[in-house]
Amino acid sequence: MKSSTKDNAKGKMHQAKGKLKETVGKIINNGKLEAEGIAEKIGGKAQEKIGQIKKFSGN
Repeated sequence: MKSSTKDNAKGKMHQAKGKLKETVGKIINNGKLEAEGIAEKIGGKAQEKIGQIKKFSGN
């Protein structure tokens, strides 16, 4: 699997995990878990963008 494809897939996975953590944190009123989820979503979006850039640049 190409590096760009791996980054893209991992980024989407981290976004999904982050969304789940954020939602559970809201439901159980756990600010720390909610914040972890938000941070993981942001990291996943960044990783996905890196994959898109690699794909565009041919790496």
